[in-house]
Amino acid sequence: MRLRALAALVLTAAAVGQPLAAQAHLPDPSAAAATQAHHLDRSTGATPHAHLPKRSTTVTPQTHHPSRPTSYVVSTTPGDTPEGIEVTRGGTIYVTSVGTGAVFKGSVRDPRLRLWLAPGRDGRTSATGIHTDRWGRVLVAGAGTAKLFLYDARGRLLVARAAQEGAFLNDFVVVGNYVYVTDSANNQIWRATLTKHGLGKLEPWLTRDQIQPIPYFLNGIVSDGRVLLVGEQGQDLTYRIDLRTKQVRPLEVDGILSGDGYLLEGCRLYAVYNAGGGKYVTRLAILDHTLTRATLRADSQPGAPGATPTTIARDGNRLLWVNSQLDVAPGTPPYTVSVVPGLL
Repeated sequence: MRLRALAALVLTAAAVGQPLAAQAHLPDPSAAAATQAHHLDRSTGATPHAHLPKRSTTVTPQTHHPSRPTSYVVSTTPGDTPEGIEVTRGGTIYVTSVGTGAVFKGSVRDPRLRLWLAPGRDGRTSATGIHTDRWGRVLVAGAGTAKLFLYDARGRLLVARAAQEGAFLNDFVVVGNYVYVTDSANNQIWRATLTKHGLGKLEPWLTRDQIQPIPYFLNGIVSDGRVLLVGEQGQDLTYRIDLRTKQVRPLEVDGILSGDGYLLEGCRLYAVYNAGGGKYVTRLAILDHTLTRATLRADSQPGAPGATPTTIARDGNRLLWVNSQLDVAPGTPPYTVSVVPGLL
């Protein structure tokens, strides 16, 4: 979930009477303002790196499975602002609501999702990242609730682990027997054990003072098992963090590579990127074998005006993204998930 969109959601939550968690606060604007103004004007798209280096912009023609919809209705309830997505190998879709904390569930073969976890249940008044683990359980990042929730496949809460008060748990990745969680308020990474026996306590793993350049809005996170790649939207960069040594360095890129939702497939990194002026694309970069350098390969076609895509997931030979409408929050139902246009 991006910085500007979070601000819009906070300002509009009261208007629709939705229980956005009170703790869902922004990072210190005075600390981030100078850096953000220098690197990117979100309203105009002006940036010192506005022109990407020459690269292939050839986009693979889009193909679709004939029995699968190209768009899915998540909710028709005002304020059910969607944010996170997970698509399992079996074709189950999960989508979270940052506006209410609801979690919706469906099938890639059915154009309508249904409410799976009610808003506010278990203290989950806001939700962002969502993923399943190898035991079929569902983990949900509780955004401004400062909690990470673990549910069984039937939707029964197994445990909720709290970070410090005021944390904004945005996204996470499971690596072996650990889960790593980005905190967009404190700009640090939390870690907890994750085994068949359950979810351990959240503990600070990498704090803001250990990260250089200093982060202002940590967001998407992925891993290949050796390193973490973490999006930093305050400065439009991606950190490469060694899991063994905790060494941090910016990913070397021939342009801009940051974003909200990340997806890593081998050496292919996809990022949902705000290109400025209300234009959102999924950006594809090819990484070297050490995940140290990235070459920008292609952008998708932009999302629809006002759609504000946030996160992405793979479904066979296509990508799906969440149309959150956060830039015009609370937006206008229906809230949807759709195929990323022009990129596989």
